Amino acid sequence: MSKSFPLARSSYVTELTKKIHTTSSQHGQEDENSAEFIRFFPAFIWAVRDFTLQLEIDGYPISEDEYLENALKLQEGNSEQVKQCNMSRICIRKFFPSRKCFTFDRPANRRKLHQLETLEEDDLEPDFLETAKKFCEHVWNTSQPKTVPGGRVVSGTMLANLAKSYVEAINSGQVPCLENAVQALAEIENAAAVLEAIARYEELMEKQMKLPTETVEELLELHAECEREAMGVFMARVFWDHTDKFQDELAKKLLEKKEEFCERNEQESLNRCRAVLMELSQELEDGIAKGIYSVPGGYQRFLGKQREIEEKYRLVPGKGIQAEKALEEFLKSKKNMAESILQTDNALSKKEKEIQAERARVKQAQRQQQLLKQEQARLTQAMENQKRSNEEQRRQQMQKFEREKGAWRAETERVLQQKLKVA
Repeated sequence: MSKSFPLARSSYVTELTKKIHTTSSQHGQEDENSAEFIRFFPAFIWAVRDFTLQLEIDGYPISEDEYLENALKLQEGNSEQVKQCNMSRICIRKFFPSRKCFTFDRPANRRKLHQLETLEEDDLEPDFLETAKKFCEHVWNTSQPKTVPGGRVVSGTMLANLAKSYVEAINSGQVPCLENAVQALAEIENAAAVLEAIARYEELMEKQMKLPTETVEELLELHAECEREAMGVFMARVFWDHTDKFQDELAKKLLEKKEEFCERNEQESLNRCRAVLMELSQELEDGIAKGIYSVPGGYQRFLGKQREIEEKYRLVPGKGIQAEKALEEFLKSKKNMAESILQTDNALSKKEKEIQAERARVKQAQRQQQLLKQEQARLTQAMENQKRSNEEQRRQQMQKFEREKGAWRAETERVLQQKLKVA
């Protein structure tokens, strides 16, 4: 069997290792770090077209793969041509430990070769079709998706960003560095992971939240549930070692979004309560306008109407967490009117006036105390919720770290095995 092997055209592999670095610290260490290219290079498949040689050595039959390995043997001699040929062979053996060869017969007989573009499959040679089938099956069954260090599968968008980084480095006269490109890609992907997680959080909150909520706890529980989902989305997309910056950014944005939803909840509650009080107090406003309370006994009548409004107001459902605050605002808005009516109500004794005024003051103080208790409870719940959120983030981060550590260990073992094979 002839040992002629068109490897001269494969010399670009040698040049490629000189024109690109795997790590930013590789300069001057090409020999030591060249095996690192195995992490990035694909499997080597050599498809030989119009193959007419016999697959045998010294009269013994050999396989296509054995033919390839035999052709990769170094030639003897010290001429420049021999050195160039051997360099290509060395690079292929060194950088492509996984190698496969397919020998294709002519696709059709000589008379039909000029019609290849229009030939049907039935017009092609059976031997050619058989090899083509084996070739396709090998590609589909053994090809692995492109990954970056850590085992992260590269998507179309990620591949485009990687290619952009390489082209920009080449155009600027720099030597492209795979590690730097992956780091830049990590920055892009991790920033996108933050945006995707925030978008998922907002989507879930908008879908499940019904404002106003009856309690702060109800909203905070929903926030915690949506936050966990958002963190899961973030962890599924984020990669590379240094993700603390992006995780801190996500936590900050989630906290801001939570505050926005809390403010919306409070405002929705206020709007709802004010609308209810406006409707319930319409009769009172009409009476004030007509002067029906500016008569002896009018003050008691006015207070009775206020109590009636308050009782009806408390029976209205769905007012939300600002129910007491809205009621307090309403009663304060009627304070001057109540004092005016009281001054004109000469039928009331001085003592009775003092009693009524004291009761009003006590009731107002009680209401203020209730509001303070509610605010303290809300702050306590918020602190507990933030603590729970921090613990959930740490738990998911540790899970991701263990998964990535396992991926790195498996990848390092694979590279070590490939290095041993090359050696």
